[in-house]
Amino acid sequence: MTTDSLSEKTAEAQDYIDEMARKRGYVLDYHKVMAKHDFPMLQAANHVVSAAYLDQRTLDRKTKELIFIVSLTVMRAAKGHIQSHIRVALDLGVTPTEILEAIEISLPEAGVVAFQAGFDAWREVIGADGIEPTVAVHEGGSGAS
Repeated sequence: MTTDSLSEKTAEAQDYIDEMARKRGYVLDYHKVMAKHDFPMLQAANHVVSAAYLDQRTLDRKTKELIFIVSLTVMRAAKGHIQSHIRVALDLGVTPTEILEAIEISLPEAGVVAFQAGFDAWREVIGADGIEPTVAVHEGGSGAS
């Protein structure tokens, strides 16, 4: 591959990543690395995500973000991944309380450990604090690993 064609491929991948960021409101680390090292695979994976998540069909984007947050919580995805969707939901006008209520749906089916992961991601993005006990107690932590 010539230097010129390599530069064109790099520019194409850069444009693609920039467009992903505009459409999604975020890009993940693996998106950035795939753009550089396996651009065709990134494009293929992104087409599936676009069809299921980004393209306007019947569900609006706010609803899809809430579903994404819950599914990532249930799957115990990385905190940063959950937080990226929480931030997009907030940008779309979803309230912190609506996001918390969506995360709470994970509790009965996925259990407290999955719920705590989503809750911790939400708490950090929102900056939520709690009420401290006034009696002696052992530190329980956030429940996150």
